[in-house]
Amino acid sequence: MSLMESGSVSQALPESRAAFIRKTYLHVALAVGLFVLAEVLLWGSPIHQKILELVSSSQYAWLGVLAAFMLIGWLARSLAANVRSQGMQYLGLALYVVAQAIIFLPLITLALIAAPEGTLLKQALVVTGFLFTGLTAVVLFTRKDFSFLRTGLMVGGFVALGLIIAGSVFGFNLGLAFSGGMILLASGAILYDTSKVLHHYPEDAHVGAALEIFASIALLFWYVLQFIISMNRD
Repeated sequence: MSLMESGSVSQALPESRAAFIRKTYLHVALAVGLFVLAEVLLWGSPIHQKILELVSSSQYAWLGVLAAFMLIGWLARSLAANVRSQGMQYLGLALYVVAQAIIFLPLITLALIAAPEGTLLKQALVVTGFLFTGLTAVVLFTRKDFSFLRTGLMVGGFVALGLIIAGSVFGFNLGLAFSGGMILLASGAILYDTSKVLHHYPEDAHVGAALEIFASIALLFWYVLQFIISMNRD
C-alpha cells in the first residue's frame, strides 16, 4: 500500500493532526542528527577518500555519482512509502540520509578548504535554518495548499538537471546565478513538500513525510553552501 492510498491527515481530528506534525518533525530532527553523525563517521574514512578521488578523476565521474544517488533516492522513497511495514519506512529514511551524507562529502571538503575554521559551514547552516523555519511557518500558519507549485518545480528540476549535465560534459562553471536560482527552487520545494505532507499524507506516514521534508532541507543546504563558497572565492 502506498502513501496516497490511505485517508489524508487533513481530514483527521485536530489532535491527530497535531500528533502527526509532532512525529513528522521529530523524525526530521532525527534525520538531521543521523546526517551529522554519518558525516562525522565518514570524514577521513576510506569512503571519504574514494569519493574525493572519484569526483576528481574525470569530468563525467560526478554525473555517475549523481545517477547513483538518484537511484538510491528512488529506492529509499519506495521503502519509506510502504505503510504496511514501519521497518521498511525507517530503512528507507536511513538509506536516504546516509546517501545524502556521502554525496555531501566533496562539497563540505571544499567549504573546509576555503575556511578551515568552519565559518562557511556555519553561515550556510544559519541561512538554511532561517529559510526553512520561515517557509515552514508560512505553510503551518496559512494552511495553504501549495500543490500548484508542482509543475513549476518539475520543469525547474529538469532544467537544472540539464544544466548540471551540460556543465559536467563541457566543463563550465554554472556560477552564482545558478546557485541562487536553485535556492529559490529549493525554497519552493519546501513549501510544496510541507504542504503536501499536511494536506495529502495519511496519519501513519510520518516517516515518509519526514524523508520528503529532509530531502528539501538537504537540497536547500546544498545550494546555500555552494552559493556561500562561490561568494567567498569571488
